[in-house]
Amino acid sequence: MGRGPEHRVAGPTIAVLLLLGACMGTVNLFVPGMVPDGTRRWVYAGTMALLVLAAVPLALRRRVTPNHTFGLVLLGDLIYVVVALSITDAALYATPLMLLFASFVAAWFLGRWQFVVNLLVTPIACLVAMWQSYDSPAGLAVQVVVSAGVLDATSLGVFVLRRRIERLLQETRALSSTDPLTGLYNRRYLAEQAPRMWRQARRDGLRLAALVLDLDHFKQLNDAHGHATGDAVLRAVAGSLAAGVRPADVLARTGGEELVVLGLVGDAAEAGQLAERLRAAVASSRTDDGHSVTASVGVALVRPIDGEDPREAVWRLIDRADVAMYEAKQQGRDRVSAPQVPHPRPAPEQPEGCPGPLPGSPATDVA
Repeated sequence: MGRGPEHRVAGPTIAVLLLLGACMGTVNLFVPGMVPDGTRRWVYAGTMALLVLAAVPLALRRRVTPNHTFGLVLLGDLIYVVVALSITDAALYATPLMLLFASFVAAWFLGRWQFVVNLLVTPIACLVAMWQSYDSPAGLAVQVVVSAGVLDATSLGVFVLRRRIERLLQETRALSSTDPLTGLYNRRYLAEQAPRMWRQARRDGLRLAALVLDLDHFKQLNDAHGHATGDAVLRAVAGSLAAGVRPADVLARTGGEELVVLGLVGDAAEAGQLAERLRAAVASSRTDDGHSVTASVGVALVRPIDGEDPREAVWRLIDRADVAMYEAKQQGRDRVSAPQVPHPRPAPEQPEGCPGPLPGSPATDVA
């Protein structure tokens, strides 16, 4: 159904419920006097066969749309009515508890308005199914109110529990992927997005750019004005950078006063323009008390190739951008550094300015 991992099991779950209902219902055909001979017996047997036929495509496809699930829930309500009208005494052999199947599926898989529709359909199904079993209107009314009330109250409880679980899962995902101070993405999210951006750059024939930004003299600002001021500066910088990056870029705080941007660019000039825009955005940011900082920015690019591990390649790229950032620090801070790297040979080459060997460097790295 596409809204989360639990919806990938919707098809198999409903298929199992349909098969279980068909098996339990088929037993009645072998109980003497349970299903009268004639038209009602054939209708009953056909209904059980319909359950099996409905289960097969669900089990094979393993995925259903919300509208399909809604239709199956309403079909379950209808099948209960058919079963209740087909047997000799619905009050004894086809109690409204059979609607628990449809009610639980509706509570766990349907959207809000679809679930409300099923809440309204349930008492109608109970009324039609029990109509022939009670001579007294008062007795019929009591049975419908009690049965439908219990079913709707139970399914409503499951629905509320499900919504609470969904909210908790959303909050957990947000906490696991965002930095609580700035609201930016964190290192974990950056690692998760690296393979996707690598594949997209490879598919579109673009280069993947890594920009490492480190705030200048941030420790001195903390020491002079306190950590509360430092936090306010980080939030102001985060807001300016979030407004400056492109929608497809990934902006993350990787620790302390260091931030990383991953983006797809056509060439080094485009990456340099993006870096300069972000440097200017940091310089123009201000807290309510007027505090500000500048940032040193390092840039590195790579043209992805097949056969590399995207996650490792992206982290090597970020390491290169980190080296470039330190060069910007040495050149006076508040500037962009993007050192040129020779075009690689088949064997890995060491980027300029990067101390020590870099095993497994991408075969098409350019800066």
